[in-house]
Amino acid sequence: MLRRSLRHAATLLTLGWCASAHAQQSAEDLAKSLSNPVADLISVPFQYNYDQNIGANDDGDRHTLNIQPVVPFSLSDDWNLISRTILPLISQDDVVGNSSQSGTGDIAQSLFFSPKEPTTSGWIWGLGPVFLLPTGSEDELTADKWGAGPTGVVLRQQGPWTYGTLFNHIVDFAGDDDRSDISSTFVQPFMSYTTPQGVSYTLNSETAVDWENHDSQVPINAIVSKVLPIGGQLFSVGAGVRYWAKSMDNGPEGLGLRLQVTALFPK
Repeated sequence: MLRRSLRHAATLLTLGWCASAHAQQSAEDLAKSLSNPVADLISVPFQYNYDQNIGANDDGDRHTLNIQPVVPFSLSDDWNLISRTILPLISQDDVVGNSSQSGTGDIAQSLFFSPKEPTTSGWIWGLGPVFLLPTGSEDELTADKWGAGPTGVVLRQQGPWTYGTLFNHIVDFAGDDDRSDISSTFVQPFMSYTTPQGVSYTLNSETAVDWENHDSQVPINAIVSKVLPIGGQLFSVGAGVRYWAKSMDNGPEGLGLRLQVTALFPK
């Protein structure tokens, strides 16, 4: 009887350990998928950024909440189409003179055509168009221009590491003629390390080059995030700091803050 009970207890412990290991592995896989901009995973990130020392007198600050749904569509046995939308909600003070604005900014809509499997050498990639939509609710929050151009991403995942680069280039083709023309390039190199517990340590930069005004900015972001269930729903929760290594005229300076919560909907 005692021997049977011990065997039963050992079996339960083994099953429990396996279930725990499976859960940890699933968290790791989901965290690594979030590091891949063209992963076959539906997610809805809410990314909050705080920046300061903005404006002619360096006394302005800005709060930005980027809502960034990512939705993959299967086109065939070999190809996916990944839709990535960025809708900014902005609140700022003393950025444009001694005034305040709040509302929506302009939407950036990207579409990536991406193979479902990596290349034989392990690279993952996607290419497609990006569109700028003048959805800003106030004059100070919009470029008031329609824009389009190419976008792409290339990355590799080896063990716990993910590294790669995302880019786009947007040129305006319509909109308010009194507004400045747009010719801008965005480059985001990124690197992350993910643990078996679903914790990711990410370092990236978000270089933006304004070719019309011969100006650029380079914020560097360091973020720690973790995949975990909250009320039966899977989320990734993260926080980090950003440092403006270079800023455009009247742009942010010094340190900023980034917080992010991402709802995950694995298949």
